[in-house]
Amino acid sequence: MIQFIDLRAQYEAIQDKMEEAVLRSLRSGQYILGPEVDTLERRLAEFAGVAHAVSCSSGTDALVMALMAKGVGPGDAVLTVPFTFMASAEAIATVGATPVFVDVDPVTFNLDTDALDRAIRAFETGDRSLHPLPRLSDDELAALTLKGIIGVDLFGLPADYRAVNALAADHGLFVIEDAAQSFGGSAHNRRAGALAEIACTSFFPAKPLGCYGDGGALFTDDAELAELFRSIRVHGQGADKYENVRMGITGRLDAIQAAILNVKLDVFEDEIAERQRVAETYSRLLAESGLDLVAPTIPDQHVSAWAQYSVLAKDADSRALYQRRLADKGVPTAIYYPKPLHLQKAFAPLGYEAGDFPTSEDLGTRIFSLPMHPYLQEADIDLIVGAMKG
Repeated sequence: MIQFIDLRAQYEAIQDKMEEAVLRSLRSGQYILGPEVDTLERRLAEFAGVAHAVSCSSGTDALVMALMAKGVGPGDAVLTVPFTFMASAEAIATVGATPVFVDVDPVTFNLDTDALDRAIRAFETGDRSLHPLPRLSDDELAALTLKGIIGVDLFGLPADYRAVNALAADHGLFVIEDAAQSFGGSAHNRRAGALAEIACTSFFPAKPLGCYGDGGALFTDDAELAELFRSIRVHGQGADKYENVRMGITGRLDAIQAAILNVKLDVFEDEIAERQRVAETYSRLLAESGLDLVAPTIPDQHVSAWAQYSVLAKDADSRALYQRRLADKGVPTAIYYPKPLHLQKAFAPLGYEAGDFPTSEDLGTRIFSLPMHPYLQEADIDLIVGAMKG
């Protein structure tokens, strides 16, 4: 049976080294931080091409830690997209700040930089006609301070950080790259993790580089920020564990998960190359198939990590038909993301309404993802595409 993400095939390919690494970690007696974590952080920084990588307990905690390090809290606002997983905006709310949503580009599914420009100007002027803003009172909105932007690299494709960083610099805002899905991808010869002042990633098992539990990391070239991250992840620790110089969290990565990731890093570049092969095969076979589907578009000088291979049907009924045909052949699919964040109950107090972000809303009705992993063979892809023909 075809797997949506085949972690078992990966495990079987590296089983001996994986079991040896886990046993070594267990026998060491060092389960919190320690040598495995130190090694992983050094290797992650080298891979991304930044000075510092600081591991943590999840991708969500990485975002929270980044916002805490930038001093974001109640009375602040941060821009991000509604077409993403909950964590991107949840982290903003977790530190007490207000998420302000910006629609995505209909081709890349990443932050629409023209909309971002309008959103910043709308926020600065209070002119709601420029861009949908939270439906707070004029006084409540005016009391908020716009601090930064969280760009999301959806499905493995890095966002347009050249444009995002330029807009941010013009308006005195920070930028955080949410690279939870894009680690292993790149833009303009810089790898995901090195595209903004701070980047955050996730090592959830289904991610391109995943552990066997939860995990994450932050990336930066700024030594002071890196020290802040290390302090925040251990209860705001100062010179020792019983000196607390700021508020923090329990955000450490387990040593066993670090050991697992160190083994997976050995084959990561090969797996990213295999993901390119799978994606190219999908795109070729879909183009030849005549199916009424839109395949993903990768801009020039960008490389996707292909966390997912997501296609667009012409409407919800067509999507349901394709998914039913695939299910009949035992092929799993997934929908990321059927309800955008601005329409989620959790963000109802912001007062956003249907129609505020039409691209995100439209994508949620038409998009679906096909099986994607480095161990998918051409025969499997041929079967998947063939199954959709009925």
